[in-house]
Amino acid sequence: MSEVPARRAAIFQVDAFTTRRFAGNPAAVVLLDDFPVDSVLQSIATENNHSETAFLAPAGIDFRLRWFTPTIEVPLCGHATLASAAVIMERLEPSRRVVVFHSASGPLTVRRTGVRYVMDFPARTVEPTRTSKALCAALRVQPIEVLVDDFNYLVLLEHARSVRQLAPDLAAIERLDRSGLIVTAPDDGAYDFVSRYFAPKKGIPEDPVTGGAHCALAPYWAKRLGKRELHAHQASQRGGELICRTAGERVELEGCCVFYLQGEIEF
Repeated sequence: MSEVPARRAAIFQVDAFTTRRFAGNPAAVVLLDDFPVDSVLQSIATENNHSETAFLAPAGIDFRLRWFTPTIEVPLCGHATLASAAVIMERLEPSRRVVVFHSASGPLTVRRTGVRYVMDFPARTVEPTRTSKALCAALRVQPIEVLVDDFNYLVLLEHARSVRQLAPDLAAIERLDRSGLIVTAPDDGAYDFVSRYFAPKKGIPEDPVTGGAHCALAPYWAKRLGKRELHAHQASQRGGELICRTAGERVELEGCCVFYLQGEIEF
């Protein structure tokens, strides 16, 4: 029985939401003519072992876009969308200034402005919820406020240093009834707020910089601080920066990318 010929695809690794290589959130971006079966996409993402691998396929002048963690497909990913836009507008079509991605979260527009990229994403509304014993045990600290949306818990702490020093119980977070946990506080320095994001249920113990989390953080802090534009820092070990703007039911997330790797995969 003859073997099925291997397919090849271009792959890039891009550090997103940073101006420095080896910081921000590394994303793999794989360019395809069409999407193979989901199990193949998942296997590639597992092999890459980044928070997310983005898969791109052409759709006229636009692109179809899907995101996979090492364990599951997700409905939205900010840093891998930013990385995908950088691949298109810096490597594939350097004269291009706008790209539209068709995704599980609807059409997502990204525009280039100088060395930065601005993404137009759906906002996420959080609602107050009770502070459960399970959540407190997972955090190992007492929160000031706990909110929730369809995807994540959002927990407010009093000080930025509490966010930076947090050492939560990841196994306990994985047992919560949401796929992720956002922890945030007002900053005491150059930023409006800081945050961290934990998602062991998705195969991501801690995500370095999370665009999707800022779809909830931006409207939350905009209302709390009375500001439409906010400067955010995700205080993971790698760290990353975003400019967030609220616009009704949409959020603009702005950041930079740095290229690290370009090559070819075989599958």
